[in-house]
Parts: sequence; structure tokens; C-alpha cells
Amino acid sequence: MNPQAPRESLPMRTITTTADLAAFCAAAKAHPYVTIDTEFLRERTFWSKLCLIQMALPGKDGEAVLVDPIEGADMSLEPIYDLFRHEATVKVFHAARQDLEIFFVEGNCFPVPLFDTQVAAMVCGFGEQVGYETLVKKIAKADLDKTSRFTDWSRRPLTQAQAEYAVADVTHLRVIYEFLAAQIAKNSRQSWVAEELDILLDPETYTTRPEEAWMRIKTRTTSGRFLAVVKELARFRESYCQSHNIPRSRVMKDDALLELASTRPANHEELGRSRLLMREGRKPDIADGIIAAVKAGMETKPEDLPRPDAVREQLQVNPALADLLRVLLKAKSEGLGVAARLIASSSDLDLIAAGQRDVAALSGWRAEAFGEDALRLCRGEIALTAKGSEVRVVKI
Repeated sequence: MNPQAPRESLPMRTITTTADLAAFCAAAKAHPYVTIDTEFLRERTFWSKLCLIQMALPGKDGEAVLVDPIEGADMSLEPIYDLFRHEATVKVFHAARQDLEIFFVEGNCFPVPLFDTQVAAMVCGFGEQVGYETLVKKIAKADLDKTSRFTDWSRRPLTQAQAEYAVADVTHLRVIYEFLAAQIAKNSRQSWVAEELDILLDPETYTTRPEEAWMRIKTRTTSGRFLAVVKELARFRESYCQSHNIPRSRVMKDDALLELASTRPANHEELGRSRLLMREGRKPDIADGIIAAVKAGMETKPEDLPRPDAVREQLQVNPALADLLRVLLKAKSEGLGVAARLIASSSDLDLIAAGQRDVAALSGWRAEAFGEDALRLCRGEIALTAKGSEVRVVKI
């Protein structure tokens, strides 16, 4: 199929009414799977603005539709949520996290069962965070026209190029899904994929709590008072942005937040001396919030001051063991045909080498793939040998 001319080889229509959406979703329930993707904007809002939903039924000639919630402003998405709850039909996405966040925020609903081709591709050895275009080339043997990738999806009417780009995101996905599902079944790795998808289907993945926002801000300063001000500033920013649906950067970027945690302005005059705070952050309601947050941080009781993870701060990494674990991970990932980064991160390996055992790489399917041998290596029960370019595990 030529992805640049889907209208000539594949029926495609735009849905803007609840009745038409309900009819399509009812038809989808009769099939073993349906492929789904979305187009959205997030540059000017805190929550993603849903602009388009693409869906396609199985088969080369299976119908593909564009669901337009902008043109169909009165259209209810409940038929899609009803399809999501229909467990006889697998809902297939690629890199589903942001799509699922939209549906969770808008409809408090997750697609079950779910299949994410990016997760499946990593389990099948296609590399880390493999892109859709790569899978289209390698599995569907086609090329994508990416000229519409970064267009404004909120503008109407959609161009022909936008429509064709959007529908290609779900038509090629059918071939990719069927290939990857077969590979995973062949290698008996369904439980591996299911374990990863459980994270995507956990509401906690998409829940942002203002009081925890400070934990995402990177700083090397361990002063409890400094961190208390960071915590209050981050709490204010998160609450303000959520309630006003604007990006965090509109209030203040992380570098400005850290600057304010250091200078600790007590009034508007002192706040005005900030070098990094943008114009938006100097508006009266935001400025008042910043000053109040600084004051709250400064008044935090000593026993309530946030503290860095003291356990991790005190860890002593054995660099030689960490290097051996990296060699073992490389050998295991290549042998299994699974992306190394999916099994364990570099920080995971350092934690294991420092004696930590509460590490994701040591539990679930990762324990089977790597963690059990990693612990044996740490205990001196196995060694690594090399023969040419091949690394082997040898029992001691």
C-alpha cells in the first residue's frame, strides 16, 4: 500500500456525530482487534488537547476512520469508551502513554485489553523506544510521509496531507501488530509484555500530585531548607497550572524555580530582581503565589523539611562489579533479542552493584531474563568468559 495515497486503496471517512461513532465502534466489537492513534496539542496547555482520533479495522481492506472531536463538538466519545471496555477486542496503539493519558483524563477509562507495539517491539529486539516509522519500514515494508507530523492539528479544515498522514498511523499498525503478536507468542513472552502494559493501565501513571511535583526537579543541593522552598514553589506551580490548564513553563521553568529557591524573594520588589523568571510569572496572581510559596517553605518546621534519599546517597557502588553487570546485561539482551534498556537502566546496575535489591531489574520477567544471573554474579556463583565476540556465563 502506498501510504501517501490511502484514499485510492483504502476507504476512509471522517466521523463527527455520536451515531456514526457508535456504529463504527459496534462494528469494531465484531473484530479481534482495532488499531487506534490520536493527534493532540500540548504546547499551550497543561492537559493535552485532543484534536483527532484515528481507528482502523483489521484486514487490508478494513475500514479506517478519522474521528474529529473539533468538527463534531457535540459528539460524545462514550462509544469509544464502551469499545475500550469490550474485552473481546484488543485495542492496539503505538507508544500509548500519552494517548492513554488523554482518555483517562477525559473519560476516566482505559482500553482493555491493550497492546502497545512500541513495548512489544522492544521485547522483540527492535531497540529502545523504537519509533513507528522504523517499524513501518522494517515490518510493513513501507515509507511514511512525515511532512504533516508537526502541523497544528487543532486547525480546521484538515488538509488532505494531514488526513493521509493520520490514517497511515493506524493502517500500517495492523501489519505491525499481527507480526509482533505472532513473535511474542512464538517466544512465549506474553507475560513479559503484559507486565509492562500493567504500568500503562495503572491510574497512578497519570496522576500528578502537586505535593510530589518537587521530586521531578533535578538539583544537587541537599539543604533541607532549600528543598522545602523548592517543594512549595513546585506545589504552587503544579496547582496553578492544573487549575488554569497552562504549561508549567508559562509560570516558571525549572531553572527559574531553583533560582527563586536560592534568592527567596519576600516581596514583589525582590521578586522583580529575578533574572530567569519570565514575564508571565510576574503577573500579580502568580507573583503573589510565588512569594507565598517561598514564605511557606521558609516557615516549614525543621522536622518536616524534605530530605534527599539518604539511603541512595550513602550507597557505595563497586565500579568493577557494575562494569561486569553491564557486560552481563549486554550478553543477556543480545541473547534474548530484547532491548537492554528495557531490562535494566544504568542506574539500576549501579544500585545492584551497591547492594540494593529493591530494583525493578530484579523482579518480574526481568528477574528471569537478567536479575537472577545478576544476583549470582554478585554472590560470586558465576563468572563471565569471552569467546570471540560472544560472552558466556560460567558456573563457579
